[in-house]
Amino acid sequence: MMGKKDKISKTQIEILSLDSLVPQDHLVRKLDQVIDLSFIYDLVKDLYSKTGAESIDPVVLIKLNIIQYTFGIRSMRQTIKEIEVNAAYRWYLGYGLTEKIPHFSTFSKNYQRRFKGTDIFEQIFFRILNEIAKCGLLTEENIYIDGTHIKANANIHNKETIEVEESVKYYQDILEKEINEDRKNHNKKPLKKNEEIKTKEITVSKNDPDCGIFHKGEHKKVFAYLSNTACNDYGIILDFEVTSGNKHDSTVFPILYERIKNKYKSNKYIAIDAGYKTPAIAKQILDNDKIPLLPYKRPMTKKGFYKKYEYVYDEYYDCYICPNNKILKYSTTNRNGYQEYKSNPNDCKNCKYVKNCTESKNNQKVVTRHIWEEYIEKCEDIRHTKGFKEKYGRRKETIERVFADAKELHGMRYTLHRGLERVKNELYLLFGCMNLKKLAKIIWKRYKNSSELHVLFEDLKNISNFRILKRHFRLLINSKMPFVFNLKP
Repeated sequence: MMGKKDKISKTQIEILSLDSLVPQDHLVRKLDQVIDLSFIYDLVKDLYSKTGAESIDPVVLIKLNIIQYTFGIRSMRQTIKEIEVNAAYRWYLGYGLTEKIPHFSTFSKNYQRRFKGTDIFEQIFFRILNEIAKCGLLTEENIYIDGTHIKANANIHNKETIEVEESVKYYQDILEKEINEDRKNHNKKPLKKNEEIKTKEITVSKNDPDCGIFHKGEHKKVFAYLSNTACNDYGIILDFEVTSGNKHDSTVFPILYERIKNKYKSNKYIAIDAGYKTPAIAKQILDNDKIPLLPYKRPMTKKGFYKKYEYVYDEYYDCYICPNNKILKYSTTNRNGYQEYKSNPNDCKNCKYVKNCTESKNNQKVVTRHIWEEYIEKCEDIRHTKGFKEKYGRRKETIERVFADAKELHGMRYTLHRGLERVKNELYLLFGCMNLKKLAKIIWKRYKNSSELHVLFEDLKNISNFRILKRHFRLLINSKMPFVFNLKP
């Protein structure tokens, strides 16, 4: 028998509470239970005047962003429209069904007048990490780092070309010192310090000069930002570094790594992809007694030519042996830190493999070896150790999953903001919301998915303050499941 819904007047009046309209397992309830945002009042109290008209509650301003990024709403304007008709969002903000929601420009104005130039958003991000640490989810042994591009709010056709000074590599002083030591060991004169200031031409956006050109595929170019991000085994985002999109991952990595190294001292493994496989990065990680997990990197050699690994290095005699068993002797060490080994042109001239070896006019083959090449070799040894494949394979389940979720579910595919500072603050909130959502779901499963809840003394002694303890009790009571307390030490 076909059912038919009775027609009820759309103007029917019912007496109910806002709380009854929000399902018990709705995400906003989980978010509200796992963190108390009242600490924001202390962070911003000095940014507000003690006189004048009362402002919008600063916690409400942050909650507007939490709703936007947690539920992947594309803009603040659209977020306000969603809140106006969504009882769960109103409940989370503490606004009644008929109460007027703040205008969509409210947060933007407050940012310009109060929050700009402060570290409020950074503090919120790390406060959420502290809550995660209390639940034992902030593991440090394995850390996964990767980079992703975020499309900038800039027209690719509105651009100009400018000349800028080339940035000096972070390890330049150490490299120059070791280059001269290597040249001295080979009876070569030390190189004179290069005082010349090098410049290069780059394309910048007139809309947002802080972003950079990113080649998306073979033909398409877009203005973008680059976010190098670190996470742990739970997919919890630990830290990130955002730069213009025209920088390579390997140039940004050292900045992020130094912060990771100082904050998470029990870290043992650093898993990164082939884009980070440089002698400088390998040296940086290994010198800190950490283990880099780096994959195989395919040689960038022309088709039909011998690969570099087909030239065997003889460490004792400090030379290379080519596939035809001829010797390439040491020639010099250049400014980039590469030792040059050159063949005898007379040997190569009549060699039957010369066309597979070199295209030089004098038939001389040059093989280069970085003075820190031993660190890359150590990484290769690690790659062949037992357990490497399993540990490195976790990348696709952690950092790559983080980027996929951030772009598909939380609106990180592009940014509507302009300027490096604004984009960085946006990512502090976005990544903070992702961490908060993960924490809420894990805690909810921990207490809701068991038929009998046992809260033991071992669990309770890790709870550092009464507020967290009270929240645990509230979760137990709301679950309406049988539970047992065993407070014996």
